Amino acid sequence: MKKPELLIPASNLEVLKVAVTYGADAIYIGGEMFGLRAKAKNFSKEDMMKGIAYAHEHGKKVYITANITAHNDDLDGVEEYFKELKEIQPDAVIISDPGVFSIAMDVIPDIEKHISTQANNVNYATYRFWNRMGATRVVSARELSVKEIADIRANIPDELEIETFVHGAMCMAYSGRCLLSNFMTGRDANKGECTHPCRWKYNLAEETRPGEYMPVYENERGSYIFNSKDLCMIEHVDDLVTAGIDSFKIEGRMKTALYVAAVTRTYRQAIDDYFADPELYKKNIPHYKEEIAKCTYRQFTTGFFYGKPDQNTQIYDNNTYVKEYTYLGIINGKNEAGLYELEQRNKFSVGETVEIMKPSGENVQATVLKITDENGCDMESCPHPKQKIFVDFGVDLEKFDLIRKKED
Repeated sequence: MKKPELLIPASNLEVLKVAVTYGADAIYIGGEMFGLRAKAKNFSKEDMMKGIAYAHEHGKKVYITANITAHNDDLDGVEEYFKELKEIQPDAVIISDPGVFSIAMDVIPDIEKHISTQANNVNYATYRFWNRMGATRVVSARELSVKEIADIRANIPDELEIETFVHGAMCMAYSGRCLLSNFMTGRDANKGECTHPCRWKYNLAEETRPGEYMPVYENERGSYIFNSKDLCMIEHVDDLVTAGIDSFKIEGRMKTALYVAAVTRTYRQAIDDYFADPELYKKNIPHYKEEIAKCTYRQFTTGFFYGKPDQNTQIYDNNTYVKEYTYLGIINGKNEAGLYELEQRNKFSVGETVEIMKPSGENVQATVLKITDENGCDMESCPHPKQKIFVDFGVDLEKFDLIRKKED
């Protein structure tokens, strides 16, 4: 069995570097156009070039999304965008629209093409079709079971890769192709502007009884009838590998560095442990679950992997995340006074206990002994977001160590 690629999302250059450091094999990013996360920070052309150079220096790959459902007035821009990507040279582009795919084949024939989950890839005939067209990888629809993916693997060429989402937020629409946002707010999910109405609060009314709300809610806050739990397959790496999946994909191009670091490091360890010794992997499952729970999530489900989801896959009483840890910052270096530099992401104070998350898998408890500003002036706390500060944690740290604090 081939060890699968661990494919991680990145919203910006800093998060890309975190993904590389914490164990990603490949990173997928969006440029400023034609991806499905218009509200993500996304990458400028300059940052894409820097990110690809950084990843390649560390033996990693970068894929760029261009997976919108394109309209006529998008096509000229798509062609120009692909001309830019020809210069930038990512390892692959991720596409869902056949028209966009054909432009890519003409403009960037030497860059690999991966077919997005948005293309509704649910059978081996579809995989074979895209292979004949020139695609090297197809992302399976999230509506497939482990058995269906294994059947696809058995009926497609060995060289055609299967990429599958194994962790992250789930969409209530088929393969993410949703019209709710467009209908309700005029912002098109299929062009990257989703307002996530599936997370909103709803009550049910019958057409002939306006103003009379039906008792479908779980409590006084209303009903979140479209709100799915998050996908998590950390306990089932063995089944995913056996099914023949080539790339384990993590959802989350709008997530924080803490989320990316925690999920990347945990799946990296799980995959490596499984290939070292399946019994070691099974033994460590409680540890993986504990670490995964340290990033923000919305309860967990196995989605469609073991059959069609039922009522237990939904969250009916709220749309909030579970948040056990707060992200404080990443170590950027060390100053002449021996204090560690970081950009503050959430407030913390002298005397507080924090946890230092290391790429190696180690978590270190430490006490904040001293905080100064850029001018060396002492501070009791750091209340200003994104302020550059210098901190003494009383322990030796390295660049890209991540600082987090357990919620009370």
